[in-house]
Amino acid sequence: MQAIGASELIINDRGAVYHLNVRPEEIADTIITVGDPERVSEVSKYFDRVEHVCAHREFITHTGYIGNKRLSVLSTGIGPDNIDIALNEVDALVNIDFATRTIKEHKKSVSIVRMGTCGSLQGEVGVDQLVAGTHGLGIDNLLHFYNLTNNDEEKAILSAFEQHTQITSHFVQPYLASASAGLLKHFTEGYTHGITVTCPGFYGPQGRILRLPLKMPNLVDQMTSFRYGNHHIANFEMETSAIYGLCNLLGHQCLSVNVIIANRVKKEYSKDMGAAVDNMIQKTLGILAGI
Repeated sequence: MQAIGASELIINDRGAVYHLNVRPEEIADTIITVGDPERVSEVSKYFDRVEHVCAHREFITHTGYIGNKRLSVLSTGIGPDNIDIALNEVDALVNIDFATRTIKEHKKSVSIVRMGTCGSLQGEVGVDQLVAGTHGLGIDNLLHFYNLTNNDEEKAILSAFEQHTQITSHFVQPYLASASAGLLKHFTEGYTHGITVTCPGFYGPQGRILRLPLKMPNLVDQMTSFRYGNHHIANFEMETSAIYGLCNLLGHQCLSVNVIIANRVKKEYSKDMGAAVDNMIQKTLGILAGI
């Protein structure tokens, strides 16, 4: 098997993958991703012990245990481009032999669970509530650089969304990927299920107006009103579709759990975001530790 070139897979002097600065033995098989580097310690403080601490730029990783369950928590920074870095390097850590720079014959599947913050697109999904995304619908462009394929239901949802919003007339080509059913089934009580839309920005792409007018001023309202069978859009943020798309392609299990900090329909914002995030962390860790 041909070795992967030094310019394609960058390994630093301590034998760690470049951006994450993590060595293969320093990553767990259950990985929690958070956007904010400061949130890593807010998660790992609930570990019984931490065995590895790695950091480089916005990428901070803590690996440790809750009981006998080994977990890693990794900060990705914001946006699909950072997810491209983080997930490809996580996969390299588990499925590429760093000594020979060759892909391993037997592939490992890890579980990747995002814990993030988001905006609600449904009035009844209020601030501080938790959403588990059934699908990631991307209006960014990351997965167009990979060969993502869809099943019939995913194609139908995507087609209905395109027709409802006419978003392709604005040169935006959305894509869709599904959560892993094996993870989603554990996140039911206390979690709203729905499609999570991933945007390539916080202001214009999410319908916020400061000084610049919007090219698609009705897009947020169209997302709120979208329905296809039992499917609706519950929330939007900036990472989920990239995680789902890459995990589906690479053979990993994935789920995105988000706490609502802003309800864009009712124009409400969480009165205690810190407490809401902490509740999400504790509840999600409790589930992950038991599966």
